[in-house]
Amino acid sequence: MHKKRKIGNIIYHVLVLAFGLVMIYPLVWMVMSSFKETTTIFTTATKLIPDKFVLSNYSTGWKGFAKTSFAVFFKNSLFISIAATIGTVLSSAIVAYGFSRCRFKGRGLLFAAMLATMMLPAQVLMIPQYLWYQKLGWVNTYFPLIVPYWFAIQGFFVYLMKNFIDGIPRELDEAAKIDGCSYYTIFTRVIFPLVKPAMITGLIFSFMWRWDDYLGPLLYVNSTNMYPSSLALKMFADPSSSSDYGAMFAMATISILPAMIIFFTLQRYLVEGISTSGLKG
Repeated sequence: MHKKRKIGNIIYHVLVLAFGLVMIYPLVWMVMSSFKETTTIFTTATKLIPDKFVLSNYSTGWKGFAKTSFAVFFKNSLFISIAATIGTVLSSAIVAYGFSRCRFKGRGLLFAAMLATMMLPAQVLMIPQYLWYQKLGWVNTYFPLIVPYWFAIQGFFVYLMKNFIDGIPRELDEAAKIDGCSYYTIFTRVIFPLVKPAMITGLIFSFMWRWDDYLGPLLYVNSTNMYPSSLALKMFADPSSSSDYGAMFAMATISILPAMIIFFTLQRYLVEGISTSGLKG
């Protein structure tokens, strides 16, 4: 039995490793291609390691377009992602606290409606939202990409944090009430410090989703100098003329670094925020 179990573990880990290599190969290919000359990227597509490493793609890509450096696009992405993520995490925590601890008429119906929004395709809302933001004068601004997220529009994060708050003993609330704390004080001084793992989990997902968002900026941002990096990358590929794929892969490689840094720095909180339902630390 021990020998069979050992063989089974070996087969399992080999299969997982092989599957992981298949999943990560496109990313590795992109990074390696960023060190190839543009003219040789697709002619040597089957070769992972470049015959000659070149760094000119990074300098060319960083120059950007029309006297607009790629640093500007990078800064735009950081601003949008950070502002929207802060709004998402804070507003979701407040709404989750209300659903978890407050008893009010229609609470179950509102929570069910919130869950139903998670199953609604974004494409259904695309045209109504655009017309709404156009009438508000928000087109070609960052408002449609930031402001809605300050009102807990993503049910996933509300649901995640509500489940976490449900696991916090209500005795803490009762003890705080005896000390004269209101609902607001209980949230800021008791619940908020304890819900940090779930908030950090939401921070990771929200930042990565906002950083990778392509459709939102494509709909609402028209000025080139306001493009985030996700939208600016498409400018390297011009169907009507030559495309600089080397520079595009180089900037794409740089663009994934913030999300990777956020993930690997905070990954220990990721599992804790999803799996724990009690008190820690």
